[in-house]
Amino acid sequence: MRLPLIAALAATPAFAEPDPANWEAVLAEAEGQTVYWHAWGGSTTTNDFIAWVGEQVAEQGVTLEHVKLADTADAVSLVLSERQAGKTEGGSVDLIWINGANFASMKREELLFGPFAEDLPNWRFVDVEGKTVTTDFTIPTDGYESPWAMAQVVFIHDSARLEEPPASAEALLDWAQANPGRFTFPQPPDFLGTTFLKQMLIELVEDPGVLQGPVGADYAEISAPLWDFMDALTPVLWRQGRAYPQTGPRQLQLMNDGEVDIAISFSPGEATAAIANYELPSTARTYVLEDGTLGNASFVAIPFNANAKAGAMVVADTLLSPEAQLRAQMPDVLGYGTVLDMDALDPADRAAFEALDLGVATLSPEELGQALPEPHPSWAERLAADWVARYGVAN
Repeated sequence: MRLPLIAALAATPAFAEPDPANWEAVLAEAEGQTVYWHAWGGSTTTNDFIAWVGEQVAEQGVTLEHVKLADTADAVSLVLSERQAGKTEGGSVDLIWINGANFASMKREELLFGPFAEDLPNWRFVDVEGKTVTTDFTIPTDGYESPWAMAQVVFIHDSARLEEPPASAEALLDWAQANPGRFTFPQPPDFLGTTFLKQMLIELVEDPGVLQGPVGADYAEISAPLWDFMDALTPVLWRQGRAYPQTGPRQLQLMNDGEVDIAISFSPGEATAAIANYELPSTARTYVLEDGTLGNASFVAIPFNANAKAGAMVVADTLLSPEAQLRAQMPDVLGYGTVLDMDALDPADRAAFEALDLGVATLSPEELGQALPEPHPSWAERLAADWVARYGVAN
């Protein structure tokens, strides 16, 4: 489904919008532009990859500046405040690494440029049928964001300390009670911390299908099993649940320091990458829960008032190139899953993916299994707020 450009864009006819269907014109307009990509900056490997992307787009005359975020909502708030101030062009945010609730909010508030994604030249390689690249936490993307990485929840354990890790919510609670202080997760509303809550709720709720719709009046009844679980788990967490790691990398540091034995990750290759970077012991391994784990795609989106829309589309297209996708999947770079369809690639590119050694701590696609669908974004917002109200601490 193709949607028209939003009213805020149509209201400024003096400034012609770049048409992604006319790629030669996009490239011409992009030359000399500086793209300010607002993206999470909490990982050295992520920052290095974005710097590499900058080197690639520089060959097309585009300068890429990474604006490092602690929370994607900060970029969303900036775009919203600019619109409220009447700044409908020349905005300070050109591209956002975005997912879930933040995308839903920007789409609802008509803060996005597009549709553009399905007109990018490298879209022809995207696995539209086999991967969740046209919906984001149940919300249709409608071409307003472009995928660039696949993620699935895995749990990391130090096999030297814990040979057979717990593979269900019930088993995790039993193990944590028998081994107090040896497990934690990033503090919600951190993305990974909220993901842990969603993962546990999906397993504990009677009918996970109810999570595909927005939070309703029956929220308390549906979420009750999760809070019963958390009430039992919290006192036996690291530091008795009185402190939490603020980020995923800080959580891995606790494991590397021997303080905890299990960590949650949304990157199946993160453990291998962390081993290569001496951020985890060589005995770290990954596993998934017996009933499956959450999976989704990472996307980039362009705000409606971006100053460098053409340059931003060049960056989005570069992220979809076989070269960038292969690099992102390398375990010593990011270890992310690809959004591409291997059958759509030419033989040389397909062979490069097939020859890639995913690393000792990375599960094969068969071992990962089919990813579970993300709940509606309203569940993440409500669960995070509820957790803060119940257990929140100031670190």
